[in-house]
Amino acid sequence: MIIVSFWNDHVPSYVRARFGRSERGAALVEYALLLALIAVVCIVALSALGDEASSKFDQIGDSIAAS
Repeated sequence: MIIVSFWNDHVPSYVRARFGRSERGAALVEYALLLALIAVVCIVALSALGDEASSKFDQIGDSIAAS
């Protein structure tokens, strides 16, 4: 009887605490999606502005070399 009483008193709360709803996994997924979105924005920006930035750096390098 003592074992059954202990089981009924302690095990359900332990199981709920151990395997209950946890939002850690959800937060990890949200951070991963946010990181992927930032990476996509950076790649799009670099591909759109890459030629302009490259030509601007070439102009700056030429002007420094001419000085």
